[in-house]
Amino acid sequence: MLRLWLIVLALLAILFAAGPAAAHTRSQSHSAWLIDGPSVHLGFTVPDLEAARLTPDGRAPSDGVLVAYLAAKVGVDTGGHACKLTEPPRAVIASPGFRRAEFVFLCPDTRDMTLHSAAFVDLVPSHTNFAQIQTVPTKTARGEFFEQLLTASSPSVAVTGSASQHRLQDAGFLQFVGMGIMHIFTGVDHMSFLVGLVLISRRLRDLVFVVTGFTIGHSLTLALAVTGIIRPHAEFIDALVALTIALIGVENVAASTHRPGLVAAWTGGALLLMTGLRLLGIGVLPPLLLLGAGLFSANYLLVSGHLRDAGRVRLVVTLVFGLIHGFGFAADLLESRLPAGRLAELLLGFNVGVEIGQLTLVITLTLLTALLVRYRLALPRPIVTDVAAAGLVGLGTFWFVARSFV
Repeated sequence: MLRLWLIVLALLAILFAAGPAAAHTRSQSHSAWLIDGPSVHLGFTVPDLEAARLTPDGRAPSDGVLVAYLAAKVGVDTGGHACKLTEPPRAVIASPGFRRAEFVFLCPDTRDMTLHSAAFVDLVPSHTNFAQIQTVPTKTARGEFFEQLLTASSPSVAVTGSASQHRLQDAGFLQFVGMGIMHIFTGVDHMSFLVGLVLISRRLRDLVFVVTGFTIGHSLTLALAVTGIIRPHAEFIDALVALTIALIGVENVAASTHRPGLVAAWTGGALLLMTGLRLLGIGVLPPLLLLGAGLFSANYLLVSGHLRDAGRVRLVVTLVFGLIHGFGFAADLLESRLPAGRLAELLLGFNVGVEIGQLTLVITLTLLTALLVRYRLALPRPIVTDVAAAGLVGLGTFWFVARSFV
């Protein structure tokens, strides 16, 4: 057990060491939109490192080059018609290490208003703009403040009209619960992982341990991410979620073959090979993250393969897996328009919904299995686990490789 805790602590150290590094090297910018009736004021802030992408030699571009580029990539429209600039956009003084440009748009009306930003996604497809949007209160409407992630796949946010997603601003606690439930039942990767948890749990006590660890882990990182303390990198998290699915299946393979050492060597070796490819410029995951994942996976398989009672061990391991899945929940949730003043209620409701969804799935699978066994309609457990484990390994590996190299 001591060895396992050391392994887990090492993995967490690697993950959190890689996290800040990724935060400094990933492509991002910030925008602040102030909507006062038909008038929209935009302040767009760009780190110097991002601005340097606009020049072939990597040097800082002139104010004119930066402003002209941004002017072609940002905008506002109402009813499908572009709003006009009331004055030429201009560069203004920004904090050290950043560049800032300001724009003022005037729209013919406020119906179906949509904000757009496609800046830098043509240069870095994974670029993310952290948009802060504020509307000034009027006699007929209250003011709002919310945040939105603008990416290559979601470059726009509707502020008014039927597509403005006001349902979250006025949503009740039960609606947040419903969002969490639907997130489980519409997320194939999370459902696959839960199936794997049932698969590796031979006793009810083991199932309680793994579900408890998973719950603690994803609750922690979901809260950290949605409150803005840690921002998840969606590309990295999606790949790691896929890896957890594959590892659940691989553990079952190691147990059924009684050769955990060989399985651990192959798993760690494959991730080490991917680390080498990344150092050669092939792939998107950071080499340190791949190396840490390889060391953790190999040691986890070795430890679990030599323990008679792995229930408590799996509580610790699924807690780590839960940390990863929690970031996955948050990455999807942050794509929605979150009411900044109700984050505590949203987090509680969403988490309750996630728990209801996963417990419903786990209990249903467990009861179904028990009924099949009782009425002798089930295949022998070794056959079921081998087939299911092979499916999880194949599915998880496919997703992991696809998300690591695209």
